[in-house]
Amino acid sequence: SAMPFSVMKERLEFLDAEKCECKSTLIEGGGIGTAIETATSHIKVEPAASGGSLVKVDSTYKLLPGVEVNDEITKAKESVTAIFKAAEAYLIANPDAYN
Repeated sequence: SAMPFSVMKERLEFLDAEKCECKSTLIEGGGIGTAIETATSHIKVEPAASGGSLVKVDSTYKLLPGVEVNDEITKAKESVTAIFKAAEAYLIANPDAYN
């Protein structure tokens, strides 16, 4: 319910489990075809100095002609943040889900 779209399908471009990083390309939903032409995300998880983990996300978007950049970039950042916050809340509430 926190997302501005109901469906999002991504293609995994690469996964490096040892380095805890992956790259994916959005192929369906999430604004593809309505506001965004292409979108990729490179995600890397690193140990945080204070314990826990630090998630770094580098996303690249190519908007469709006539789409206002600021609005769509803001929506995209909010969407990515909401996904990670939801995952974090689930994992904190269900610690056995990842052990």
